Amino acid sequence: MTPIVKVFMPPKEILLPAVESVLYSGMVGEGEHVYTFEDKFKSMFNIDNGFAVSSGTAALHMALILSGIQQGDEVVTTSMTAEPTNTSILQAGGVPVFADVDAKTGCLDIDSIVDMVTDRTKAILIVHYAGYVIDVQALQSKLETTFERHINIIEDCAHALGATIDGITVGTIGDFGIYSFQAIKHMTTLDGGFIVIKDHSLNKIAKKIRWFGMEKGVERTKLDLDILGYKYNMNNVTGIIGKIQLDYVEKNIKAHQFNAEYFNENLNNISGIEVVTLEKRLKPSYWLYTLLCDDSENVIKLLGGIEVMASKLHRPNHYHSLMTNFKRANMVNLDSFYKRLVHIPCGWWVEEEVRNLIVDTLKRG
Repeated sequence: MTPIVKVFMPPKEILLPAVESVLYSGMVGEGEHVYTFEDKFKSMFNIDNGFAVSSGTAALHMALILSGIQQGDEVVTTSMTAEPTNTSILQAGGVPVFADVDAKTGCLDIDSIVDMVTDRTKAILIVHYAGYVIDVQALQSKLETTFERHINIIEDCAHALGATIDGITVGTIGDFGIYSFQAIKHMTTLDGGFIVIKDHSLNKIAKKIRWFGMEKGVERTKLDLDILGYKYNMNNVTGIIGKIQLDYVEKNIKAHQFNAEYFNENLNNISGIEVVTLEKRLKPSYWLYTLLCDDSENVIKLLGGIEVMASKLHRPNHYHSLMTNFKRANMVNLDSFYKRLVHIPCGWWVEEEVRNLIVDTLKRG
C-alpha cells in the first residue's frame, strides 16, 4: 500500500554515527546542536528570527501567549485542521471562533475572517492547510482597512514547510509563524517545532516560556521566576537529527511539488473530479494533494483497489463535542469542501509508476 504520509530518514550510515556521538557526549539536553540547527533552519528558509522548540503544538501555544491571549480572549481560527491548532487556543485560555474556509483549498476565507472579528478578538490563527496557502498579505491589507487596531496573525505552517507567497516563506509574513517537525511532516526531528517571531523584543520572554519561565545562562540560585513557563525546549538529539535532515528537505519538498504539478496537469479534465490550483504567486508545498470529488467515497475506494491510500485525513474540529458550542460562521464552504475532499499521496515516496497508475485509475473510474 502506498501510504498517504511517510517518515523520511537520512541514510543510516550518515545519521546513526552523528546521533551516537550526541548520545554519549554527556550533553543530550538543549545545547550547541539545537542552536546550530536553529541557525541552519533560519538560513535555509529565509527566516529572520525564531527558536526551535519541542513540538509544533508547543510553538503554537507560545505564539498565543506572546500574542497576549488571556482568559476569554477570542481567536479567529479554522475548523479544517488538526485538533492541536485549536486545543492550543484553549490551553492558552482563549476562545476559538470558527471562520469559514475557501471551498477549493480548505484554507480560511479572508472575508469570513473579517466577519468573525469582534472587540474581543485578540489574534487570528490561519492554517496553510495541506501545504496550500492563504494569501496573508491580502488578509493583512483587509484587516488594516477594516479595523483601527492591529490584530496579530499567527501562521500555522505545520503542513506548509517550503511554501511561499511572492517568493516569501510562509510563516514569516504574519506576526508569528510555526512549523512542525512531527514524524510525518515534510521533515522530522522525531518530534519538534519552530516558532518564528517578527518582534525581536519578545525574544527574551520567548526563551523564558521555552524553559520553565527561567532565563538560561543565569545561575539558578540567583534568577527570578517572574512568568509562567513550560518544558518546551528542543534537545541536542533532535537538534542533530534536524541538522542532518536539512541536507535533504529541499529535495523532498521539490518531490512533493513535482508530483502535485503532475497531478494538476493530468487530473484536471476528469468528469466528477476537480483539481485545486492557485495563482502563480501562491506556491504550495503540497504536504498532501487535495482533490475535490463529486463522489469522494468512491474515489477513496477506487484508489484503495490499487493499493494507494486516500482519505479525508482530518475531522472538522467543530464536529467534536469539546468545540461544538463555540461561535462559528455559516460553514457552507467547509461543508462543501469536506464532502468533496479526498487527499492522495504526492510525497517523495510516490514514484512514477504509482503516479501514472493513480491517474489511469481515476480516468477509467
